[in-house]
Amino acid sequence: MKLADVRKNAFAMPLNNPAFPRGPYKFYNREFIVISYRTDPDIVRALVPEPLEPIGDTVNYEFIRMPDSNGFGDYTETGQVIPVRFRGDDGTVQEGGYVHAMYLDDNAPIAGGREIWGFPKKLAKPKISHQSETIVCTLHFGTVLCVSATMGYKHRELDPAPILAGLAKPSFMIKIIPHVDCTPRICELVRYYCKDVTLKGAWTGPAAIELFEHALCDVARLPSRGVVAASHYLTDLTLGLGEVVYDYLKEP
Repeated sequence: MKLADVRKNAFAMPLNNPAFPRGPYKFYNREFIVISYRTDPDIVRALVPEPLEPIGDTVNYEFIRMPDSNGFGDYTETGQVIPVRFRGDDGTVQEGGYVHAMYLDDNAPIAGGREIWGFPKKLAKPKISHQSETIVCTLHFGTVLCVSATMGYKHRELDPAPILAGLAKPSFMIKIIPHVDCTPRICELVRYYCKDVTLKGAWTGPAAIELFEHALCDVARLPSRGVVAASHYLTDLTLGLGEVVYDYLKEP
């Protein structure tokens, strides 16, 4: 293979058979169960990286069922998103979510999520099931239960406007790629948006969540101090590609 061929074909690893295709990445019938809970504000401040600023003391714990997505297939994902503010160089302030942790059960979106955007993804076993009048969500890391969440099934319809407004906000994460000597080669704050969103329905109901300690699945680092709200909604959307908004390796 010639040097020019390497440059031409290099998209993702492995060079000759990448783990995922190029985007856009479209999702159909993407189901969200989002439980917002209060936590320890001191821990939130310790975990949210500058230049982001945490908003309050809440965490959004998300379970997402993705039965049909371009390139990534059929999988389930879960994780914690912390409400934050970001102030750009021009002084513009945005509210959005900092993606603190993610766990899912499919190799392609783990590899693609980490390599393209910097999603903090790990392999685990999240599950969403509809059990009579209850939505039951669990996260196992190996055989160990790390999260148990339940929600009443479609008790009340929600106004779509706040859900769509939330989906229009940016999300942020830290993309880290190590050098071959284990020093950081890339360390960036990345922003992305969901696009072409179609909301097919949104509901709320009573909800509960428990988080359990695990050495390698640290969801309990942000302990629950009480559920604030819960939502269950169904969408079609496109996962927008990212942009770098801060480079931690550049000299200030």
